[in-house]
Amino acid sequence: MSDVPGAPADLLRSLTRAERLLSRRLGAVLADDGLSIEAWRVLCLLADGQGHPMSEVSVEASLPPGTLTKLVDHLVDRNLVFRRIDPIDRRRIRAYLTVRGRREHARLDERVRASIAELGIAEVGTAEQGIAGSSKPGGAPAADLVRQLDDLIGRLDPARQRVHAEAAGTP
Repeated sequence: MSDVPGAPADLLRSLTRAERLLSRRLGAVLADDGLSIEAWRVLCLLADGQGHPMSEVSVEASLPPGTLTKLVDHLVDRNLVFRRIDPIDRRRIRAYLTVRGRREHARLDERVRASIAELGIAEVGTAEQGIAGSSKPGGAPAADLVRQLDDLIGRLDPARQRVHAEAAGTP
């Protein structure tokens, strides 16, 4: 790594290490219920109740489409998720949480938050608020960190760059 603190290699190493360690920690929490980190990502995305196209779930969960299909099949078998044809674009399939899925997500969310709280990291918001919690600058350290990471992702992800540009009214 670099001898200069804050070098790009340090950022990459730190982000990678933090993601792996947090995934291992939360994976242990979720394993008691037979869920993987990937399944947890899917449940969290679907927890907003809007239903999401499988292609979007694939991108947000960082899973190839074939792997996602198998995972969602497993979640359907456990009565946590169901799929429906998109009412607007009948070529697309949307995934939703079942009633049981919403209950399980809420229960597991409490356990995940408790595990994160044990690390001494301030609360990042409730499921209703979204993962970033408070949108006020100077909010909880974890919320600030999540906002900064989300901003970084937005700058690095070409798809999000297009969305932000369109929202700002630039071509």
